[in-house]
Amino acid sequence: MLDVRDLVHPDKGLVSRRLFVDREIYELELERIFARCWNYLGHETQIPNPGDFMASYIGEDPVLVIRDSRGKINAFLNTCRHRGMRVCRADAGNAAAFTCTYHGWTYGNDGKLVGVPGYKEYYYEELNMEEWGLVPVAQVDSFHGLIFGTFDPTAPSLQEYLGDAGQYLAAMVDRVEGGSEVVGGTFKWVMPCNWKFAADNFVGDNYHVPVTHISAMKSGLSPNRRPGFRALQASTDNGHGFIGRPNPGDDREVFPGQQFSPIQAYAQSIEEKREEYLGSWSRLYQPGVGTIFPNLSFEAFTLRAWMPRGPDKTEVWSWCFLDKHAPEEIKREMHFFHQRRFGPAGSFEQDDGENWNMTTASSMGCVSRRHDFNYQLGLGHERLHEELPGMLADGPSEHSARRMYKRWLQLMTADSWAEVAAKS
Repeated sequence: MLDVRDLVHPDKGLVSRRLFVDREIYELELERIFARCWNYLGHETQIPNPGDFMASYIGEDPVLVIRDSRGKINAFLNTCRHRGMRVCRADAGNAAAFTCTYHGWTYGNDGKLVGVPGYKEYYYEELNMEEWGLVPVAQVDSFHGLIFGTFDPTAPSLQEYLGDAGQYLAAMVDRVEGGSEVVGGTFKWVMPCNWKFAADNFVGDNYHVPVTHISAMKSGLSPNRRPGFRALQASTDNGHGFIGRPNPGDDREVFPGQQFSPIQAYAQSIEEKREEYLGSWSRLYQPGVGTIFPNLSFEAFTLRAWMPRGPDKTEVWSWCFLDKHAPEEIKREMHFFHQRRFGPAGSFEQDDGENWNMTTASSMGCVSRRHDFNYQLGLGHERLHEELPGMLADGPSEHSARRMYKRWLQLMTADSWAEVAAKS
């Protein structure tokens, strides 16, 4: 059996390129990471009414997320129990029931099997319909509007899974009273890269920004930060990580000499409300980029899931999320900002995608795979903070990525969540 312990050495900052191109490793990830961990399924504002549904994925397993007729949110494997056809082929909508277009089995929006053609004539009423409902996602829960699910009934609760990262995540998606909402539909596109390149880029890689995104910054699509601007990274034991600004204060100190945009002016206008809503700790840190392991990432007003489609292929699902009670003109500005930076043709998205595509391709050669990736930036210079949770690092550092791969290794080498806890 494959032993991945020889391929990942987080304490030394070394990660084998095989992690990003090997089919056997990828298949084990589907089993031990995606089928086991809490995965992002969608936002509550996408299914506000009874009967609303949306399609999603856990790994490569299609999932149907439904708010049933009583208002409860459930999730099911989106395949008919008879021959495996998708019971719903729409991305979203509202329905009281779902009928498989192969043989006509019908399921209620609570997942129960409610209709079978020929039930009396051909099954002789002997089919136990209560046993053949849609396969449920074992656990479904929400966090500040974000819906997560796991197929593992023994997985820790969502709150426990998020751990200290929950504080930072809440500060991104629920920063003022009223929370956030998803607007503008779902962007989807496929990139020829491994999903982990995208996840670790958002978990804590601000080192690449002044090189990769220099053209976007020079063109004015992103403000040039003054020399000496220092980001602060925060990471947790369970593989989650964030990049943010210490002592947020006045944005004019970060963008000197630049005229305030409407978005920056709005951010200033809610600063006191944000601190009042989140607590005094928010004066010390404002997260702006992050990854919830394994594959949910954030940046500004962008929310995305990295859907694995093979060791060298990732389907990107991207949404724009905004403060629900922001003025409409600010929402339009934020939506436009999201599209031009991180939409399918966004300036930053083009830059990142090229890096991940070419890095995946260059890792496929037999000689290339002999040489580890270097994740040693800032090694040994992480620190604890008196008031902020997790492990912190000043400026560019790869400590969040190291902790992400440490968590990856724990999950890949454990047969159960009990073993994962013992390795933590």
